[in-house]
Formats: sequence, structure tokens, C-alpha cells
Amino acid sequence: MKKRIQRRRDANPAEGLKKYGDTRFADPTNKKHPIDTPGRIKAAWAYIHQPGNSRKYSAAERRTIMGRIRQEAKRRQVSLPDPEEFLQRLARVRSRR
Repeated sequence: MKKRIQRRRDANPAEGLKKYGDTRFADPTNKKHPIDTPGRIKAAWAYIHQPGNSRKYSAAERRTIMGRIRQEAKRRQVSLPDPEEFLQRLARVRSRR
């Protein structure tokens, strides 16, 4: 599993620190996807599975981020939703707009 995530041009780590504080991130390089609470763990899981968001990372980086989210979810005993089910729900919500 790749451990190092590349710095993204569209991300400002200082904004992540300002918004979320000095906490654990699934992407610590760019200070994205905080995983310090059960709600944030689920949000990070949902976010990384959205196609527009996952394209910002290489396949190896996505595996690393998902591994960190899974590890923290297991440590905190948080059940993660099925990614496919989430994407189907997201598509239904977007089609109603």
C-alpha cells in the first residue's frame, strides 16, 4: 500500500487545518478527509467514493486513503456503508433536482 500521497494543486492544507483543526486525516498531506469522529469517518468514506472526488487521486493513493478510513472505522467500531449503495442513492437524489 502506498503511504505517501502527493500534494494536490487544488488543495490548501492550511484551509483543512483551519476548518477541522489539528486532527487525523485520511489524506494528511493535503489535510483532506478528517477521520476523528464517527460522522467524519462516514463522510470521508462517502466522499472518496464519489467519482468526481476520487479522480483527484491515483489508484494507489485511493487505496491508501480507503485503508486509513477502514482502519479508523474498525478502531472506533464504525460500520461503513456500501459504496455502491451510496452512489445509487446519490444518483437518485441528484435526478430529483
